[in-house]
This record gives sequence, C-alpha cells and structure tokens, in this order.
Amino acid sequence: MNLIKSNKMKQVMVFPVFLLFFIGVLSMPAFCGEKADSAKEKAKVKTSAQVSKGAVEKEKKKAEHIKEELNKKAVKAVAETYEVLNLLEQKKSKEALDLLKKVIGELEVILAANKEVSLIPINTYTVVVDTPLSPEDIAKKINEVKKMLNQGDVQGARLLLNTLQSEIDIIIENLPLATYPDAMKLASKYIIDGKIDEAKSVLSIALNSMVIKRIVVPIPLVRAADLIEEASKIAKNNKEQALKYLNEAKKQLHIAKALGYGKDDPSVYKDLQARIDAIKKEIKGKNKAAQMFEELIKKLKEFKNKLISS
Repeated sequence: MNLIKSNKMKQVMVFPVFLLFFIGVLSMPAFCGEKADSAKEKAKVKTSAQVSKGAVEKEKKKAEHIKEELNKKAVKAVAETYEVLNLLEQKKSKEALDLLKKVIGELEVILAANKEVSLIPINTYTVVVDTPLSPEDIAKKINEVKKMLNQGDVQGARLLLNTLQSEIDIIIENLPLATYPDAMKLASKYIIDGKIDEAKSVLSIALNSMVIKRIVVPIPLVRAADLIEEASKIAKNNKEQALKYLNEAKKQLHIAKALGYGKDDPSVYKDLQARIDAIKKEIKGKNKAAQMFEELIKKLKEFKNKLISS
C-alpha cells in the first residue's frame, strides 16, 4: 500500500512540473518577441544630436515657404525696371519708355489690390549662422570681447562677436508702394523730356530703395522645442532617452540666454528651466507628465514666436 501511494504521489508531483515547463516553453516566443519589439523601438529612437539637426532643417523649410507669398506682379515689375535701365544704357529710349509704361500699369494693378499695404515682398533668402560653443565657452568669449573693447580693439571684438550667433535669418526684400510707383512716373516724364541721365538716376534710386525686413529665428529655441516634443512622445516607454532629450533642451535654453536672445525676459528662461526640472522629476517617479509637457511646449512656442515677431 505504501508503495502504491508513493507511486501516486510521484505521478501527482511530476504532472504539475511538466505542465509548468510546457507553459513556459509556449510563452517563450511571445516573451522574446516582446523583448525584440522593445529593442527595435529603442533602435528607432533618435539621438539628441539627430533631433537637433532635424529641428533646424524643419525650420529652414518653413522659411522657404515665404517664397510662395511673394507678389509675382511686383517681382516682374522690378525685373522690368532693370530692363528699362538697361535699354536706356543702350540709348533705346522709345523701347525703354514703352516698357516703363507697362511697368506703371502693373504697379497700378498692385496698388489697387493692396490698398492697406505699404510693402510688397519681392525676394527672400535665408542665412544660417550657428555656433558649437557651450554656455560656458560663450561666457568666456563675451569676457574676451569686453577686454578687447577696453583695449580699443573694436574690430577684433566685432569679429569675435560675429561668432556668437545661433540663428536662422530670413531676409525679405519689399517694394515700397508709397514711393516706387511715383518714381516710375517721374522717370517716364524725364524720358519724354529727353532727360535720359535724370531718368536713369531716378530708376537707380528706386531700385535701391527696397525695404529689407529681417526675421531672426533663434536656433537654440528651435532645438529645445523639438527635443521637448520628442521627450513627450517617449517619456512613458523610454525614460532614459526622454531625460537625455530634456537635459539637452535645458542646455539649449542656457545657450539661447547666453547669446542674448530674449535678454529682456530672464524670468521666462527661469520658468522654462523650472518646468523642465519638474517634468524630469515626474518622469523618474510615476510619470504623469503629459499635461506638464503640453504646458511647457505651449510656453516655449509663445516665447519663440514673441522673439521672432519682435
């Protein structure tokens, strides 16, 4: 009887162990698959440098869209003004006058369609200037500039100051509707009166009277905004990388401040950095940072837009 009981006990014990082993084998592929998926997700995550580079490229593309807003009629009128001047140089007064009359007609159409506008965009181009310097290096360079100025080395200081920029400059050339059409009419009158030199002078002055508008987009703020946005997307699943993004975003804010972008708003920088620190603390804990991210992104966007518009 004892022997029979012992065999039964062995059978009872063997079955659960075998069952557990069987369940484990079945679940292994799924578990391995989950680990593989997680590894793939981490492999897809961009580095802070890649996010920063993409942010600048994205901002440059936005600047290119301004070209779509250029007034084609105004662009044509200016191009034809250059042609009028060229014809006068070739002593082709009649052809010049005929073309100038056409220009005046085009300008009248532009004036009629833009009664509330004083400047019409005719050309735009983008200049990107960046610096690899850290906030500490920038502070050192600024001290060097001060020493140079104290020693009377103004030109050396100017050259060094030119390296302390990190911005996308959008340059827009505008045709002044208040003066350009009148200048064309005056040049036309001079041609009719045979005063060709006076006509050429008026046309040259008009062509050099374009109003330049410069929009400055601080690159560190562009980078910080994209880094924070990327951090918000992965904060729940990849805390380590999210914290790296936020640390780099904070560094970019320090760079922007050190370079003097928004120097009249030091309290904004203090607030933005405090918000980043609060989010970092939340990510390390329960990570309920979604609302905090939204508010931070909104605040930074408002600050960036304010600087650009000013």
